[in-house]
Amino acid sequence: MSGAVEARLAELGLQLPGVVAPLAAYQPAVQSGAYVYTAGQLPMVDGKLPTTGKVGAEVTPEEAKDLARTCALNALAAVKSIAGDLDRVARIVKVTGFVASATDFTGQPAVLNGASELLGEVFGDKGVHARSAVGVAVLPLDAPVEVEFIVELVQD
Repeated sequence: MSGAVEARLAELGLQLPGVVAPLAAYQPAVQSGAYVYTAGQLPMVDGKLPTTGKVGAEVTPEEAKDLARTCALNALAAVKSIAGDLDRVARIVKVTGFVASATDFTGQPAVLNGASELLGEVFGDKGVHARSAVGVAVLPLDAPVEVEFIVELVQD
């Protein structure tokens, strides 16, 4: 099932990927009441990371911003696996992003704009959200970025 949101993704030249398989003992997304909580999504493409390392060292901030966008697409796929159709999204409530950062890198908010800007492009006002951008020493698989969502669904 796909509707206006996936049509908008197509207009942007994007396609929703399949749900990334969990790396450990968790679910990609769970629903509680009207809310879907995604697990942290890495920038996996076809089952692998396109790049690894720390932002501000091996990975440029611009590359990391693109990776955050990929994380957001993966999180949307996880949301769809629960919601059935992204048109059921009432609002993106919260985005939390983690950036594996070189010790002197302080541009985590700009990196996470890759995810936030995508949500605005796709959902308009429903994509405006609260956000945390956190610098960390290392992420799973040496990923540069990880993103998770809290999404409110329209109740039928």
